[in-house]
Amino acid sequence: MHNTEAYSISVLSLDDVAAMSNIEKQSHTHPWTEAGLADCFSPLYRAIGVMQQGELLGFAIVQQIIDEATLLDICVAPAYQGQGLGLLLIRHILSEAKQAQAVLMMLEVRESNTSAKGLYEKVGFSESGRRKNYYQTSDGNEDAILMDKAL
Repeated sequence: MHNTEAYSISVLSLDDVAAMSNIEKQSHTHPWTEAGLADCFSPLYRAIGVMQQGELLGFAIVQQIIDEATLLDICVAPAYQGQGLGLLLIRHILSEAKQAQAVLMMLEVRESNTSAKGLYEKVGFSESGRRKNYYQTSDGNEDAILMDKAL
């Protein structure tokens, strides 16, 4: 892990959607669309990014309704993966959600995404259920693993 002190966390805006979309396309087999990302800029959502010298390297989107927060997306540009930026983002969103009186953070992850599952388990998430055959894959479908963490 590299020194994460060289990075800053910023609240993102609609102006960041193109950069977010670029990271999505590089990082996910089924990336969100720019329109889908743009829809996450309303009062129920928080979008934060990890920046280095003004460049967006990764981001997270959280929706909070009353005391339940859901991590909808977390994404780090491939060139910066494995450097602790995902961990930096997730710790930040957990802290923010707790400050906003959330008592539970939920998420879902593709069964095949072992690196993401490992990150979530590292910060205390545990499997709470499954959605069978939820995600399409090139050769069929795979389960969505539901995970949550009490805050």
